Amino acid sequence: MDIRFRAAAPTDDEREAVDAVLGAASDTAAAARVATRSVGHRHLLLPALHALQDRAGWITEGGLDYVCRRLGVPPAEAYGVATFYALFSLQPRPPRVVHVCVDLACLTRGAGALADALERHAPASDRACVQRSACLGLCDAAPAALVTDAGARPAAAVAGPADVSSLTPVLDGAPPGFPPRPGAVPQAGGAELVLLRRIGVVDPTSVDSYRAAGGYEALRRAFELGPAGVLRELLDARLVGRGGAAFPTARKWEAVARQPVRPHYLVCNADESEPGTFKDRVLLEGDPFAVVEAMAVAGVTTGCEAGLVYVRGEYALARERVEGAVRAARARGLLGDDVMGRGVRFDIEVRRGAGAYICGEETALFNSIEGYRGEPRSKPPFPSDEGLWGKPTLVNNVETLVNVLPILVGGGAEFATTGKGDSTGPKLFAVAGCVVRPGVYEVPFGATLREVIELAGGLAPARTLRAVLLGGAAGTFVRPADLDVVLTFEGVRAIGATLGSGAITVLDDTAALAPFLLRIAGFFRDESCGQCVPCRVGTVRQEEALERLVSGAPDPGRDLAALADLAAVMRDASICGLGQTAANAVQSAVQLLGPFERGPGS
Repeated sequence: MDIRFRAAAPTDDEREAVDAVLGAASDTAAAARVATRSVGHRHLLLPALHALQDRAGWITEGGLDYVCRRLGVPPAEAYGVATFYALFSLQPRPPRVVHVCVDLACLTRGAGALADALERHAPASDRACVQRSACLGLCDAAPAALVTDAGARPAAAVAGPADVSSLTPVLDGAPPGFPPRPGAVPQAGGAELVLLRRIGVVDPTSVDSYRAAGGYEALRRAFELGPAGVLRELLDARLVGRGGAAFPTARKWEAVARQPVRPHYLVCNADESEPGTFKDRVLLEGDPFAVVEAMAVAGVTTGCEAGLVYVRGEYALARERVEGAVRAARARGLLGDDVMGRGVRFDIEVRRGAGAYICGEETALFNSIEGYRGEPRSKPPFPSDEGLWGKPTLVNNVETLVNVLPILVGGGAEFATTGKGDSTGPKLFAVAGCVVRPGVYEVPFGATLREVIELAGGLAPARTLRAVLLGGAAGTFVRPADLDVVLTFEGVRAIGATLGSGAITVLDDTAALAPFLLRIAGFFRDESCGQCVPCRVGTVRQEEALERLVSGAPDPGRDLAALADLAAVMRDASICGLGQTAANAVQSAVQLLGPFERGPGS
């Protein structure tokens, strides 16, 4: 693959696939959707690359050149974008790819052995290949696999729990007919639920079913209250972000609303890529109209006329559901030029990620949408001042937005009565690993870690708890002695831990801790965008030190000291949260659990 224009030409199939995204070659402007009509066309680069990948299974030189000529993007820059994302391939490969998750939750369920067996089988087939994958967000169905088929009708299918007997026929060309996954919400139908109350009860493809269950009461209430009234309710509710940073939602919305610069943009961050986290996927798949309604509330409150949902590339069903919800809402006048007949304009586009953990960082997400590598920007300026396309931008994750609906329906003060201390309202926890019933659980802030694990069925019989990882790969380990910690922002902070986005990964005595830490280190090495030296180099050196410790380093004290030094440098000098938290889990394990005290591989 060269990074300048060559004589390579696209195939007719590739040309057709790209033109379906960009419009006819004589009318590129027709492809610019209403929400982005005045920002040029480079933002169509990622959708065009997806079109090539979906058609051929990989991005050819001729296909990439054609996209560059259509969009006026230099080949070197497009090459840099295409090689940034894990789901794109610039090397020939079969049209079918079996992505096998080998990340944290799946490791506890035998994913390594599954991947080994499939790789031994794959050479016998030229129809498909096996690719080891970072977390697919299917931790409730571990070990999990995602099967993608390229062609005129690209398709994706999920296997979970996956096994050799179900996947080897797929490698040999059989259609991927997998049994349904187990329910991701074991509490489904529970009267105590707020955020999950419609999951498994309401048809996620029907706007009428959603409205019959109370849908669009919140948007109607938002118009009655007006922007100032909505902001007062959010302030009374004391809602903070559920993506990990816990920033006060009312302050963020107000900062965008008061900006005189126009237009304003709203971005729903659904690029949920933290290993062990899958709560946003469950909301998008099971209650997509709630996400669309909440975005409309945010849009009319903050003066945003355009909203974008950035869905991680591996979430095919979630993307399909939210796209369907957007179309249905638009057809009913709940989105568009005259929302609910109130003379207010707000519309939504759905954008598809391509496999990059760093794009969960808000400014990296902006770059990705705009057609650049998903590298974080320096702050300030902050998104509320200069975000997407340099305009004031409101960014919230899925769970944060869905919390807005009960606040408006029941009142902010009532919402604040749930929870404990400064942590108000309900919280979703994604529980996975060595538990009987993995899934998403809703509890009020203030429940204990022990109570949440018991909701998930606890450990298998005769097993004992070894450790719990809170907050995913960027989180911290806690010991069995800490099971009664109160799950609030303040409670976990008191024991030196973090809630993060709400991932709870449980390890019992069958789980070897050292390989688990190696996988965390390998994850951050792969996912570092490489923009800053502390993270780019530090994540590699962290993995190298762990590899020496696992293999029996002659001087373990030296490597342990190196890990501590690397952690300090990455925390203090990295420009974004990835590098700043890349050593959290490893350091907490070394300090609390002593994984190398009993010898290599313990």
